[in-house]
Amino acid sequence: MITLTHYLVVSSILFVIGLVGVIRRKNLLLLFFSTEILLNSVNIGFVAVAKFYGDLTGQMFAFFIIAVAASEVAVGLGLLILWYKRTGTIDLDSMQLMKG
Repeated sequence: MITLTHYLVVSSILFVIGLVGVIRRKNLLLLFFSTEILLNSVNIGFVAVAKFYGDLTGQMFAFFIIAVAASEVAVGLGLLILWYKRTGTIDLDSMQLMKG
């Protein structure tokens, strides 16, 4: 039987994987993927707790997080394409040139 603890453990493991990805990645695209993993791990936690308590609040928060994640990806990928056209790379170290 799968309990709330199982869902929260999976959510915690995904959050740690996403956090390590955000800290260690130099590639901008992989940074976006790591951010998505972070947001989805929070969604799993919210939905699991909402189901456990029989309340829809956690599921509503999850829908808002999905909307924020979708807009983040849309804006981020647009900026990523623009940056790639200018520099020819998506390496985060190349953004040091933006200092002004």
